[in-house]
Amino acid sequence: MTITRAWTLKQRPQGVPTHADFELKTLELPPLGEGEVRVANEWLSVDPYMRGRMNDVKSYVPPFQLGEPMDGGAVGRVIESRADGYAEGDLVQHMLGWRDVAQAPAAAFNKLPALGVADHQWLGNLGLTGGTAYWGLLDAAEAKEGETVFVSAAAGAVGSAVVQIAKARGMTVIGSAGGGEKCAWVKELGADAVIDYKAGSIVKGLLAAAPKGIDVYFDNVGGDHLDAALAAARSNARFAICGLIEGYNSAEPMGLRYLARVIAARITIRGFLFPDYMGRMAEFYAEMGPLVASGKVTSRETIHDGIEAMPDAFLGLFTGANTGKMLVRV
Repeated sequence: MTITRAWTLKQRPQGVPTHADFELKTLELPPLGEGEVRVANEWLSVDPYMRGRMNDVKSYVPPFQLGEPMDGGAVGRVIESRADGYAEGDLVQHMLGWRDVAQAPAAAFNKLPALGVADHQWLGNLGLTGGTAYWGLLDAAEAKEGETVFVSAAAGAVGSAVVQIAKARGMTVIGSAGGGEKCAWVKELGADAVIDYKAGSIVKGLLAAAPKGIDVYFDNVGGDHLDAALAAARSNARFAICGLIEGYNSAEPMGLRYLARVIAARITIRGFLFPDYMGRMAEFYAEMGPLVASGKVTSRETIHDGIEAMPDAFLGLFTGANTGKMLVRV
């Protein structure tokens, strides 16, 4: 008998989630069927978008079902296979996270190439976070060499990748982060200026860092950061809206004092999703693979150990407990 320990949603959170909203269950897995693969998860991804799936509302991904195993990005090794092309020991990436053993038809798994990178990077700079940064900056925002880019949550997983990709492409980068330690790291990544949003007005900080304005805003936060970007935008600025974490746990509408500048400055605001670019991942790997393998694009990870730590890691996203990518090492 093979079992998996899987986190389930016990009840739908009201506002900020708590430990009472989650339950860890032990489940028996059925015998492996023809064409199926069984994987021992080694790394689990913890991402802000998961908060939206805890609400029973229609969105771009279905909500988590109460009492059923939750899911998310994961990397692990095949421990048993009845599918052609998958053998014991193969490293795979998939979306059956929040559990220690995953089982599904082979189509649910992506066998990973040998690029000489640490396994967890397939959930970071070579995974959803790096791909989100790459496509959001270069495609959704159409950022170009010589332009000035503002990045919120620049010490987070996606934001830190945006900083480095923008610098590699010859852009001026202004990042925002909370606290001296995180700001210092963003500066180490190559940012030309860093705003400590905990130390004062974001609008004043951004206007001081970019007196001639910004061409591109990569938004991970929303709220006051988005308002500051509107205030500092140059004519024909482009905004890529990746996430709005400031409002994920709030029922209050987001107030924007400078929204009218969308008209005056002819600002383009574009939302995007990582799955939009799945058909173009070969382009992403071709550029980012060598950068990550060579250390030219680096990362930090905040790591929790053990499947039991998933709720702690997830809740930490909303208190600024992570620098870089939040991960659970199973």
